[in-house]
Amino acid sequence: MIADKMKTMIQNSSAIRAMFEEGKKMAAQYGAENVYDFSLGNPNVPAPAKVKEAILEELENDDPVMLHGYMSNSGYEDVREAVANSLNKRFDTNFHAGNIVMTVGAAGGLNVALKTLLNPGDEVLVIAPYFGEYNSYVANYDGVVVVVSPDTETFQPNLKEMEEKLTEKTKAVIVNSPNNPTGVVYSEKTIQAMADLLKRKQEELHTDIYLISDEPYRELAYDGVEVPYLTKYYENTIVGYSFSKSLSLPGERIGYLVIPDEAADAEDIQAAANVATRILGYVNAPSLMQRAVARCLDAQADVPYYDRNREALYTGLKKLGFSCIKPEGAFYLFVKSPVEDERVFCQAAKKHHILIVPGSSFACPGYVRIAYCVSYETIVNSMDGFKKLAEEFQL
Repeated sequence: MIADKMKTMIQNSSAIRAMFEEGKKMAAQYGAENVYDFSLGNPNVPAPAKVKEAILEELENDDPVMLHGYMSNSGYEDVREAVANSLNKRFDTNFHAGNIVMTVGAAGGLNVALKTLLNPGDEVLVIAPYFGEYNSYVANYDGVVVVVSPDTETFQPNLKEMEEKLTEKTKAVIVNSPNNPTGVVYSEKTIQAMADLLKRKQEELHTDIYLISDEPYRELAYDGVEVPYLTKYYENTIVGYSFSKSLSLPGERIGYLVIPDEAADAEDIQAAANVATRILGYVNAPSLMQRAVARCLDAQADVPYYDRNREALYTGLKKLGFSCIKPEGAFYLFVKSPVEDERVFCQAAKKHHILIVPGSSFACPGYVRIAYCVSYETIVNSMDGFKKLAEEFQL
């Protein structure tokens, strides 16, 4: 007797999570060292020592009633001020505590933003390939997802198609850079062109279109690549951030939204986001983790660890004849399937205890995603299985 909407969501449940659960079963059967699970973006790098120190300092020094109690739904004022100051220092912005809403990770933040913005029937543009959970997040508030098809040459946004699909019903566009699943960073040229397009369409359609920037991988960029900060290019930008990847805290569910004063109806959006945090059932972001991450805003992600994995996996697969674009950020490799139906290739990989995710989960069939946030040994030891796959598919 479950809701009809949930029946659909169960049927379309994340293939990534399904693969992750299958990996746990295979590890129990064959031994974890004999299973090469590249399915889930679950960091294999421990959190920086500073995180543990911060948590212990909070527990030792803060009033426990305050530390574990309620606060404003948007989060502690001093934590939000610290986040704003950190962003201002890094990106030459002018944020203050009122621009920040502490959230239950990036996923919680996106749900708060969409709850704040969407009326039933409003359209949200997403750029393929994209994180499949966006479909569910938009559906939560009876919005309509409109997919911009992928440019499989560069995996930069297809702005020509985006322009065709922006209508008076468009309320928001979600972008994700560094991108999951490709690892591509949207260039400044692309971001500027997108901003110009959105400004032009707003004037043409006499409406406001919000750009929601989903940024859990912002700190993971390689070879000196710069990740543009989108509020500097387009006023109606809302940024969603998470510490899950940068500080290896995915299970702690801590992040924030940035709602700039320059955004249209900013005061109403900030107020609505505060209320949405409560009525969605989060109430507020986790208290202890808010205070801990405020002490760790300058902590560094272990980019060299992921970069070593990136080079080993990319070089190894290219030598075997696989085709893929070299990622500039995040910790994913998006590989072209040697057969049209990439699910066939994923099934074949399982025979060698290799777990990878079909590109159809990201609205980009014909490709597979390989998450290299694993141990270096996992990558090295998986190469024999990939070699057999290359031979099987005659690469």
